[in-house]
Amino acid sequence: MTTLNIRRLDSMQPDFQQQLDYLLAWDEVSDQQVVARVTEILQAVRQRGDAALLEYTVRFDAVTATQVEQLKVSKERIQQALEQISADQRQALEHAAQRIRHYHEYQKLASWQFEEPDGTLLGQQISALDRVGIYVPGGKAAYPSTVLMNAIPAKVAGVDEIIMVVPTPGGAINNIVLAAAAIAGVDQVFTIGGAQAVAALAYGTATVPRVDKIVGPGNIYVATAKKQVFGVVGIDMIAGPSEILVVCDGHTNPDWIAMDLFSQAEHDESAQSILISPDAEFLNTVQAVMERELATMERASTVRASLERRGALIRVKDMAEAMAVTNNIAPEHLELSVADPQALLPSIRNAGAIFMGRYTAEALGDYCAGPNHVLPTSSTARFSSPLGVYDFQKRSSIIMCSEQGASDLGVTASLLARSEGLIAHAKSAEYRIKKK
Repeated sequence: MTTLNIRRLDSMQPDFQQQLDYLLAWDEVSDQQVVARVTEILQAVRQRGDAALLEYTVRFDAVTATQVEQLKVSKERIQQALEQISADQRQALEHAAQRIRHYHEYQKLASWQFEEPDGTLLGQQISALDRVGIYVPGGKAAYPSTVLMNAIPAKVAGVDEIIMVVPTPGGAINNIVLAAAAIAGVDQVFTIGGAQAVAALAYGTATVPRVDKIVGPGNIYVATAKKQVFGVVGIDMIAGPSEILVVCDGHTNPDWIAMDLFSQAEHDESAQSILISPDAEFLNTVQAVMERELATMERASTVRASLERRGALIRVKDMAEAMAVTNNIAPEHLELSVADPQALLPSIRNAGAIFMGRYTAEALGDYCAGPNHVLPTSSTARFSSPLGVYDFQKRSSIIMCSEQGASDLGVTASLLARSEGLIAHAKSAEYRIKKK
């Protein structure tokens, strides 16, 4: 058994809030050297298009290509990948896709109208985005689940065309990622990544189509690039490292809880795993389990680095205080590993996804439960929501005034416009006021 130097906090400590704030702090995306490098890449791709895109892809991903067209994956190759994966893998992908699609069907917004007594018609028209870009990470691991979670809601929303970009270091294409693209209905795939891929999607090149919105997670360069191109295109969110917060009453199997914490820690050295409980002895037991099991993890060094850098075991006074701390943290993933999670649910205001009860491992949500796994991180669940169909739909207001409605509203509009000194506005409305 090896010692794990994970942070221990106690809500009764006078400096608890200060320690918690320090634990939660995440500002790596604002690193000025990264910002400068990303700005240079974005400008180069915007100005030189395919030439710059090819230059950066060859340099950063060590691929052998002489033109960007070689970085486009043919539809035949995508279909071939679906046929080459194992039957079990294909069944798992199709099962997950079916559940994700079924869940997201419930999110579709519908157009609506209503008519006022004077005949004026008001309403809202819903339409899908025309073209969306999906970024799929391809460096440290393959993420077919990311393909499904990003592409399927877009398809449910009615998006006409989905462009997927995925880096392939050394030119190695992952078949299961391409198979997921086939199942999800992705239209075009390019083997490009990093800030240069974001630039190509945002500005368009001769080969890569310009999109209306870019979604999907990536490293610090991808996150910084998305932040910089926002306004030219829409983005889903600025994603930070993955996070899990487990709230436990002390009665769940500690082996389960330890592995739930490991499941986020193995993502990245900057991932965050936190356990909150009023039971101090349970916290000790979970730490002992983690120390016992750490050496069995394939990514043991990553897990250790994550837990020791940003992990914590937090003792609170009671479950009411656990809820207050939870809302303060506003986690990406929240496990309510308690006897009656429904009783706690009304107290939760800030969380990306809430996993209810002892049997609901967060890992199920990553792959196949149905709800989206693209979630707000770094406490942004205070004001953000999971990726969904609504991210790929637009709302247009509908206003059609009757003659009487235009006359009645014109009086109000005229008064307000003149109070703002906008005389043309006032006269535009006044022309339609019926003469008495």
